Amino acid sequence: MDNSQTNYLKGKCLVAAPSLDDERFEHAVVYLCAHSAQGAMGFVINHKITEFSFLDLAMQLPIRFDMSIPPPALYQGGPVDKVRGFVLHTTDYLLGDCVVTGGGVAVSSSVDILSDIAKGDGPRESIIAMGYANWAPGQLEKEIITNDWLVTSASEELVFKTKDEEKWQKALDELKIDINRLSQFSGRA
Repeated sequence: MDNSQTNYLKGKCLVAAPSLDDERFEHAVVYLCAHSAQGAMGFVINHKITEFSFLDLAMQLPIRFDMSIPPPALYQGGPVDKVRGFVLHTTDYLLGDCVVTGGGVAVSSSVDILSDIAKGDGPRESIIAMGYANWAPGQLEKEIITNDWLVTSASEELVFKTKDEEKWQKALDELKIDINRLSQFSGRA
């Protein structure tokens, strides 16, 4: 790998710092599926949508679903293009438009994966995100420098198996950060 690629954060998680002044990302954990000189893109993986369900989505597309399978939750993936759906999932399912992003995680946006999830034939683990977060070239790097985001690894445990309300704290724990010692104000010393 050439050195120009080593500082990119594709396949990592961003953890919102307490000082981040944007309610859309309050206590957010964002999985980064892309990061390069052209910018970054990711999905909030711990903010569930309550006003719209998978069954609502299935009826709009239309997708046939097996009523014996509990419907998966939908997540507010980010503030951009909130009506567009994406599926973060384990790499045991690599059909169609799947893009492997690293750490055993892939991203898909086809209706086929939603149909397979609805029938119980989808990936072992998945998160359905409505919308996404993105950053212009250099924007994410500036936000990290000003302490808006902390960076941690993206394990399958953190992304898919940790309860949503525990993901932010677990990510901080993995970084060995005591939230009580973090300043509530952004900036640099």
